[in-house]
Formats: sequence, structure tokens, C-alpha cells
Amino acid sequence: MRIRAVAVEELPLLQDIERAAGECFRGIGMPEIADDDPFPLEELARYQRAGLAWVAADGADRPVAYLLADPVDGNLHVEQVSVHPDSARRRVGSSLLDHLAARAAADGTPALTLTTFAHVPWNAPYYARFGFQQLDESVLTPGLREIRRREAAHGLDRWPRVCMRRAL
Repeated sequence: MRIRAVAVEELPLLQDIERAAGECFRGIGMPEIADDDPFPLEELARYQRAGLAWVAADGADRPVAYLLADPVDGNLHVEQVSVHPDSARRRVGSSLLDHLAARAAADGTPALTLTTFAHVPWNAPYYARFGFQQLDESVLTPGLREIRRREAAHGLDRWPRVCMRRAL
């Protein structure tokens, strides 16, 4: 796998990857997540223009996974990581996270943050294996609190969610 910036013409592929990756939620009783629409092309383009969107590309240089990040309270926040199921369990997601961590550390960013489902095996337990630690609600920054508020408004709090941080 090669990690690189996403090209603008690949943005529709990111939507396809997100749809495919979301299907695994259907099998664990979370069909609403599987049915959720992917990021709109305009939003993906905003990340691409800002240099905050990366893909993991296969040997034919076709994206099989992607990561989006946002600056939040001095850290880089992992907004989305999606891996196509055909490329799952090959360290593709962790390679994207490591790429972001290396880039952030080189820029002097102290940490990566994210929000995720607490009990989904490929969510919080997965991220914990890669150095992310769950944050207590009392230590959430204003930006993380706002992200959690938006998630709740979108209905994601139907299942337990957590904020996590990986120090760099």
C-alpha cells in the first residue's frame, strides 16, 4: 500500500469506500450506520483542497481506504477512516493513522484525537491497540465537545461513543 494525498478525481471513490466499509455495521445491529450517506463531494473536496485527505492506494494506485483530518484545539482530529472490506485486516487503516501521526509530529502537533463507537470491535478497541486512550468527559476540549454535540444531533449517541487521544 502507498499512502498519498487524494486526487480530486478520486473523491467519488471515497464515497464508494465509505459505503462499502459501512456495510459491516449492518451485521452487528447498526443498520442506521450502514445506511448513512457518505460525505458529500463538496465536503470531501474541502478536505482535499486543505491537504487533510489521504488515501491508501493498492498496487494499481487505486484507493482502497482513506482518512480525513481536521485541526481541533491544537491537535489533528481523525474525522473519518474508511477501509474497503476487500482490504480489511491488512494494516491499511493503521498505516493511514501512522502516516497522519508522523505528519502531525513533524509539524509539532501534540496529539491525534478521534471519536468512535465504544463497543464496536473495529472502533474503540481497535484504536486502543494503536496508542489511543479514552478521554474522560471532564477533560474534553471545547472542540471535542462541539464534535460530540454534532454527533449526538446526528443520532450517533444511540450507541455508546467515546473520545480518544493518541499523544505524539
